[in-house]
Parts: sequence; structure tokens; C-alpha cells
Amino acid sequence: MPTSPRDRILQAAAQLLAASGGAPVSTRAICEAAGVGAPTLYHHFGDKQGLFDAVVAHGFERYLAEKKATEPSGDPVEDLRRGWDTHVEYGRTHPAFYTLMYGSPRSGPPSAAATEAHGALLQLCRRAAEAGRLRVPPELAARMVLAANTGVTLSLISAPDADAGQLSRHTRDAILDAITVRDAHRTRPEPAAPADHRSAANALAGTLGDAPAPGLTARETGLLREWLDRIAAGGTP
Repeated sequence: MPTSPRDRILQAAAQLLAASGGAPVSTRAICEAAGVGAPTLYHHFGDKQGLFDAVVAHGFERYLAEKKATEPSGDPVEDLRRGWDTHVEYGRTHPAFYTLMYGSPRSGPPSAAATEAHGALLQLCRRAAEAGRLRVPPELAARMVLAANTGVTLSLISAPDADAGQLSRHTRDAILDAITVRDAHRTRPEPAAPADHRSAANALAGTLGDAPAPGLTARETGLLREWLDRIAAGGTP
């Protein structure tokens, strides 16, 4: 349980906002729930918006801490699967924070922790591409995983039921089947040459990262990335 005044304010704000159904939450109510006075709130957060931004950032920090506690398996697709499960579990364990993190539209740039969380997912997708395991470009794979993962988690938070685990597993496996190819140790055969070309294009795209490729200008790297994305998509312009 949070013990410092700052942590108590963050927890109280997250719980009240999550329970408000979108209605405004006053700083007075937050202070009463946290057992502090208004000067303490303003001392730590500056103003009400500063508090709400801190609640979201704190949620992402807690989420990152849990993600970093999981050791990589060496298989990027397996790590995507485990990352999905960690994401869902975090949302169900911390619904107030999660609803603020992913269920509320926000203006302005994301927090550093939110950017780091998305970067970790994108990097994992790039690792899968480098291993020849992706059907789609890493950036698209990361967006697909995040969209489905958050959708399932928000659904389970708003309407928990006995089939929660089954819903998450089936959705997870459907998304991974859509974006990845199986390795040589799997039994299901993969499509022939066109899929191999797409995998190879994704593998090369995954090595490019954000900086210009060696020996190429930024413009040439952008053109190369566009060609690779078109090959990965099956040649559709």
C-alpha cells in the first residue's frame, strides 16, 4: 500500500477518476480520499492537470517495472506472447491506473514512461522481424498487438467474467497467428515463396531501426523502407 503523501494522492486520484465514469473529479475529493490538505497536493503536482499527468506517468512506470522483471526467453514470438499476458494481468490488477493509461484520450506528448513502453514493444517486433518471423512490418505489428491487447484488457476491466482467460488467450493467439510465421520446429506448414519474400523483407526492415542505413542518406533509407514495406504487404502499392 502507498505510504508517502505523494503516493496516497496518486492512488486516490486514480481510483476516483476510474470510478467517475468521465465526470469531473475535484481536487477537494482527492485530498479527502488521500488524507492530505490542498497545499500538499499543489506542492507535489503544481495543479490539477499536473496531478492527472503524474497519475498516468506513474501507471506506466509501474507497468514498465513489471515488464522488466520478466527475463527474455530468447524467442521473440514467445516474448510477445508473454508480454501480452503481462499486459492483461497488469490491467486487471491495477484497473484504475490502466483505465487512465489506455482508456482516456489525452492531449499533448506521451510521458517518457509511455514512450519507453511503446518502444519496448516495437523493439520486440523488430527482433521478430530480424529472425524472419513477421508477416507484416514491425511498426504495423506493434500497433496491431497494442490495439488488440488494450481492447481485451479494457473489456475485461469493464465486464469481468469466468471466461476472461479464454477470451485473452484466443485473441492473443489469433493476433500472433496473423502477424507471425512459425519457426522450423513448428508442425504447421507455411505458405510457399511469397510468404518467404515477405518474411525476408520484414527481417531486413527490422534491422533498419530509426537511423539512416549505413552508406545511405535519410531519404534513400526512407525509400528502401517503403519498398520493403510494399514487399512485406505482398507488393500492394
